[in-house]
Order: sequence, then C-alpha cells, then structure tokens
Amino acid sequence: MKLLEGKIALITGASKGIGKSIALKYAEQGANVAFTYLSSIEKGQALEAELTALGIKAKGYRSDASIFAEAENLVNQVITDFGALDILINNAGITKDGLLMRMSEEQWDSVININLKSVFNLTKASMKQMMKQKNGSIINLTSVVGIRGNAGQANYAASKAGIIGFTKSVALELGSRNIRSNAIAPGFIETEMTHDLANKEEWLKGIPLKRGGSPDDVANCAIFLGSALSTYITGQVLQVDGGMLT
Repeated sequence: MKLLEGKIALITGASKGIGKSIALKYAEQGANVAFTYLSSIEKGQALEAELTALGIKAKGYRSDASIFAEAENLVNQVITDFGALDILINNAGITKDGLLMRMSEEQWDSVININLKSVFNLTKASMKQMMKQKNGSIINLTSVVGIRGNAGQANYAASKAGIIGFTKSVALELGSRNIRSNAIAPGFIETEMTHDLANKEEWLKGIPLKRGGSPDDVANCAIFLGSALSTYITGQVLQVDGGMLT
C-alpha cells in the first residue's frame, strides 16, 4: 500500500526545485497532484506529463499565490477537478537579497507577498473544504533562515519566520477539526537557487553531515507530514538541515 494512495494534494510553486521533487514523490506514493506554476508554462506542462505518466491524476494551474482572488479561484477549481483536497503544500517562494540599508520597498514587499501572504491566501482558501471533510494536512515550507536569520536576507528571514508563527497558530485553531498544520525548515539544499552561491563552501563547513541536502530530502519529509505516519503531529517545525542548527 502506498503511503498517499488516493489522496489529493495541492502544491504551489512546483515547476522546479523542491516543489517539483515533492510533486514527483507524492505521485510515486499514489497521490493525485494539483500544482501551480507562474513563469514557465513549458515546465508546468512537462511536469504534468511526467506526473501523469506515473499513473495518477495530475493537473498544473498557472496561478499567482500572492493574490487572494487567484488563490480562491485555484482552490475552487482544484476541488471541482479532483473532488476534494486532502493536503496543501505551500511551497511558492522567492528571494530578493540585499543589505537592509540598500533594500528597496519593492524588494521587501514582493518577498513578503509571495512567501508569506501566499501561505495565508492558500490556507484560508482551503480551510472550508478541509473543515467539511474533518480532515486535512497543511504543510508550509519555511527555512532555517527564518529561525536564525541571515545577513542580507532580512525580507526572506522575516517571511519565513512569519510562516512559522502562522503554522503554529493554524495548528491551534484547526486541531479540533482534525486538520494538522506543520512546517518544514530546509537548510542548505542543492537547487538552482543555491548552485552559484559565492560562499557555498562556508555553508558546507557549518553542516555536521558535511554536505548539502537534496530536494528529495525535503520531499521525503513532506510525505511523512502528509501521510498517516504523522497523524498525531501538528504545530511542529521539522528541520531538514543536516544538523546545521543543532
């Protein structure tokens, strides 16, 4: 029996990196997958074909998670197309790094809106269906940067710290409805975003396991939090960081 057999999951920002790995891992475990993308139609279409080839129902939606009306429309369409919504994975995110003294208002607002407001948008839009079902798992992607901060990433750190507070609050509000809310805090994960970092070797020196993580490491954690293996876990932040913050 596959861990997510027949479950319906919605994953935001899934056309590449961690989101794509989660989508593929979920499909391998039997979940039907709805996912969003924004900038790359080609990557979205390619992922939909790849997921469908694994024998599950999959559909990609071009949608901006930072806009509440689009989030509402998206969730309603997913429920229409798939019939339910069991797992919501808020993964959409960007970086616009810079020291605070040079950071523009646009850099601040765009990161907060895409990283944090999107989590509010999708969670609020999905709550009604999950409450009706009396079951659901909400998984939010935060970061170790949201726990410890990072110079040059005040906007990103604030957005990811906000996700942690939001996750814990939702766990308290929705626990009585059998809806769980947890977060995953990746550390240094080898993706397109980290590939060309100038200080990559310095990051690796600070990791007890002496290597970066892979998107699959994060996806495996998402499987755990979305499955029956974690039915008594809510309000938690699971660090997938090789011991970086130990």
